[in-house]
Amino acid sequence: MLEKRKTSNLGILAFETAKIMSRLVSLYTSLSDDEISRLKNDVIRSKGVRFLNSGDEEFLIGLARAEKLEDLYRAAAAVACLGKKCDDSGLNRFTSVYTDLKLGFIDLGKSDLYGSRSAARRVGRMKKLASTTLYLRSAMDVLTDMEISEGKLKQLSRRQVEMMKIDPIDFSRKLENHRRKVRRLQETSLWSQTFDRSVDLMARTVCAVYVRIQVVFGPNQGNLGPNQGNLGPNIFPHSCPLLTESKPVQLHRWRSSIDFPNESSHGPDGVYHSAGPNTVGSAGLTTLYANVIVLAEKYLGSESPISHDEREGLYRMLPENLKSALRMKLGKNMRFAENDELLAKGWKEAVEEMLRWLGPMARDSLKWLVERKRLDGFGTKGNVLLLQTLHFADREKTEAAIAEVLVRLSCIFRYGNRRLGV
Repeated sequence: MLEKRKTSNLGILAFETAKIMSRLVSLYTSLSDDEISRLKNDVIRSKGVRFLNSGDEEFLIGLARAEKLEDLYRAAAAVACLGKKCDDSGLNRFTSVYTDLKLGFIDLGKSDLYGSRSAARRVGRMKKLASTTLYLRSAMDVLTDMEISEGKLKQLSRRQVEMMKIDPIDFSRKLENHRRKVRRLQETSLWSQTFDRSVDLMARTVCAVYVRIQVVFGPNQGNLGPNQGNLGPNIFPHSCPLLTESKPVQLHRWRSSIDFPNESSHGPDGVYHSAGPNTVGSAGLTTLYANVIVLAEKYLGSESPISHDEREGLYRMLPENLKSALRMKLGKNMRFAENDELLAKGWKEAVEEMLRWLGPMARDSLKWLVERKRLDGFGTKGNVLLLQTLHFADREKTEAAIAEVLVRLSCIFRYGNRRLGV
């Protein structure tokens, strides 16, 4: 008879686990009724998204669904890696369990469903553990610096220590207090949690989030509200909790209109690389155009005159085709831009109106990129989706809008500078 191995704690892997938990908490929160309602009623129907990206709500819902599945894919893959270190057989084979769930072979018990009290408690628990672990990492960084300082202090002569006005006894006391603080944080954070307990929290949340995505988005349609999309009575019977060794998982086949796609159909970065050839994203211009628009907003709201160098700096940011379009438009408009105050006011109002829908898309584009970079650290993925950025924007329409904004801005600048004698 094989002796059961002793369950081990996460230890240094606590920090990687905290990242995964943070992402799962963020993803779980983004699927609330309020967030889904905001997505479907505000984001997808916003003027900028409809004009530049698409007026097809089903297409946009499909993009949102696919991006959520990609985020979940990354988290599930990481959970599966940690699951291989678990003693529980259900957690150890999480890859198979997750695949069976997508194929419809597994039912989730009511306590595992999104929105249940048990699911909410698990998410709250993960949020607290991740937060404490982040605090632990900061405390350990400070401890490392203090220990390095201690080593340097020991190398100094007594006279050098006195000249630096350092109290070695006081420093040693502070160092020991900080060591105790780190030990306490290790005990209350993921550092001292077992693989089984930590992976169980995440695995159940992954499954709950997956089913929630199917419910709120549907397979390929955008008309399911957050409380619609009944999966039928056979999908969630009184089955046992998922992923427990003491109660075997119930497996059976069922038919449903809900489509559980293969992982390959929404692997990492699939949505990002799906932008069509005529989009801003496929041309690699998303960040550039977003920065141009944000800068235009800044200059429009500036109370002081915009200098020649600032105008030149903005112009140099543009690609050649946009520069050519701008020169052509400027030639036609500049003869009206010198002395007509009423016309200048009209230009300002027109630019403000355009930036009301261009501005949010530009800021969301930059925010999405920042959030994407934060995924490498403890940062959580926010609620900005690619569909609300310039990534899927029609390039021709976007460049025409930017050119129009910049031409009118230039006219406003010239009128304002002439009036002020600049």
